[in-house]
Amino acid sequence: MEAKKRIIALDIGTKRIGIAVSDALWLGATPLKTIQRKSDTQALDEIKLVCNEYKSDLILIGIPYNMDGTLGFQAKNCLEFIKPLREKYTILEQDERLSSSDAEEILKQKGKKYTKNKGLVDTMAAAIILQEYLDNNR
Repeated sequence: MEAKKRIIALDIGTKRIGIAVSDALWLGATPLKTIQRKSDTQALDEIKLVCNEYKSDLILIGIPYNMDGTLGFQAKNCLEFIKPLREKYTILEQDERLSSSDAEEILKQKGKKYTKNKGLVDTMAAAIILQEYLDNNR
């Protein structure tokens, strides 16, 4: 298999953004970190730093569609937030319905205390979103 650019995945929330990264073969996703979304400018700058660190211009964002497939408030918020990055980065999108509850379930099974550390849920959700994308696009 040939190495590819890594993908930086984002689980965008109004308070925090979970970040995960793919390996170079697009086989696995690793939870990376959570950034606080104090301001959009600050959060976007931190995302750019992660992209620079991993030498990637591929960003995958999870879109939290409503259960009926429509765009709700949070989905629109994600799409609006990412707009400034669209000219320099390739933005990929992945349906992320239920990724946070899946992340909570995985953390619960691993015995991790996530209720007081929501950032843990955000990074795990980003990894779930990314892994789903990798599984469907190899």
